[in-house]
Amino acid sequence: MSFDPINDPMGQAIHDYYYQKKCNKLVVKSDIAEDDNIEVSYLFREFNQMPKLEKTALKNCRGSVLDVGAGAGCHSLWLQQKRLSVTALEISHLTTEVLTLRGIKKVLMSNFFDAPSNETYDTLLFLMNGIGIAQTLKELPVFFEKCKQLLNPDGQILLDSSDLIYLFGNDKEGFLIDLMGAYYGEVTYQLRYGRTKGIPFHWLFIDFHTLTDYALQAGFRCELLESGEHYDYLAKLTLL
Repeated sequence: MSFDPINDPMGQAIHDYYYQKKCNKLVVKSDIAEDDNIEVSYLFREFNQMPKLEKTALKNCRGSVLDVGAGAGCHSLWLQQKRLSVTALEISHLTTEVLTLRGIKKVLMSNFFDAPSNETYDTLLFLMNGIGIAQTLKELPVFFEKCKQLLNPDGQILLDSSDLIYLFGNDKEGFLIDLMGAYYGEVTYQLRYGRTKGIPFHWLFIDFHTLTDYALQAGFRCELLESGEHYDYLAKLTLL
């Protein structure tokens, strides 16, 4: 994923909220839906404010954990409180500063694909659709290869995602999808915070069956841990 350290809407929003406890909303533009506004305070939520899938994922973490795309650190902090060894991975300098100030002991500033593989983990955690960093289905093999480099032999991947099929119809009338076009879960996003506008980037949402197929090809077993209320789900992947 392309990242501009100068124009960093997410990092600036997290940084401002940490210091001021209030800030502008984070605006998310996409090529498949209307603009969405994110309350930055949500990125600082406590465990009891988290969706059920996130709670289940955190409870299933074990051993050493790499929290990929840790954001403001709500997941890492909870895991640390539970005495797990957690490393919060973020690409943004502003965000890693906040993670450190919030008391997370291990913070790693890096792109996931460039993360050093000299340290391996029992759990790779990708929440808030963290698998989106793969960007497209075509790049999923690269994503899984990096996971193999970072996983211990008996390690696990925990991730949540959503099937965006609901944007193209409904169960009663059917779904209208261009089968000759790109996969319907490949989205282009752009973030804006105040006057700070980020560069557009690709993000992947993947349905569970497609995830299972690609995972199997890469040498992973895929298990559905829990289904959400609106086409979302939590999955666990382990090496075959």
